[in-house]
Amino acid sequence: MAGPVVVAAAVVIEGDRVLLTQRPGGTHLAGAWEFPGGKLEEDESPQAALVRELREELGVESEVGEVLDVTWWRYPMKSVLLLFYRARITGGVITHLGVADHVWARRDELDGYAFPEADEAVLGKIRALLGGS
Repeated sequence: MAGPVVVAAAVVIEGDRVLLTQRPGGTHLAGAWEFPGGKLEEDESPQAALVRELREELGVESEVGEVLDVTWWRYPMKSVLLLFYRARITGGVITHLGVADHVWARRDELDGYAFPEADEAVLGKIRALLGGS
């Protein structure tokens, strides 16, 4: 079996809300909500992958900060190593180029979204960053 797929994901927080994107139909975990990002290309750094993915999927420019969390998860067909980075949008307007939809969700709204199992571990840290009750 091949090694894990390495994925970089952006945790973009503005005020009391975090950016979520919905996976498009016809993809693995279609319809699930997640943090924007994607697979690293050969010899690509996670930070460069995130800047590229946010441009390709959402049409925005971004700046990538520190690592927030690292998660390894095994799905039936593959395993993934997820690198969650703090990031911020620095330019452009969100456009659905490679996602089905997007929302800005508050802490108390996160339970209303269906996340991939691999994202569940980081949600506690994101809730803490968003504060509130």
